[in-house]
Amino acid sequence: MDENNTCRPSEIRLGADKKTLKITFDDGLSAEITAELLRVRSPSAEVRGHTPDERKTVPGKRDVMIIGIEPVGNYAIRLTFDDMHDSGIYSWPLLHHFASEQSTIFAEYLAELEAKGLGRERARRT
Repeated sequence: MDENNTCRPSEIRLGADKKTLKITFDDGLSAEITAELLRVRSPSAEVRGHTPDERKTVPGKRDVMIIGIEPVGNYAIRLTFDDMHDSGIYSWPLLHHFASEQSTIFAEYLAELEAKGLGRERARRT
């Protein structure tokens, strides 16, 4: 990811189902980023850790929804998900990276889940 990417969003909208973030950048890139990808690849310390070895694989988020979007200065947004995760700050370069590489990032996530014997569905309480 290029942290020096200066592209800024010209539009950010939450999908009607609250499961996609529709974003258009001033360089013309437009995408619908799934809430699941945004949640499982949150830039928060809780998910990302402080080193690459500390990054967590987050299962059970297939149906996660975004319930809040808050601007952070002129450089990012904070998302709140329906599982109450809200500690990630999504910078414009990170969102641009997610928008342009969503399929690759999601494929890597699915491979991680499979390798660890985890799934996308929420665990059912018995």
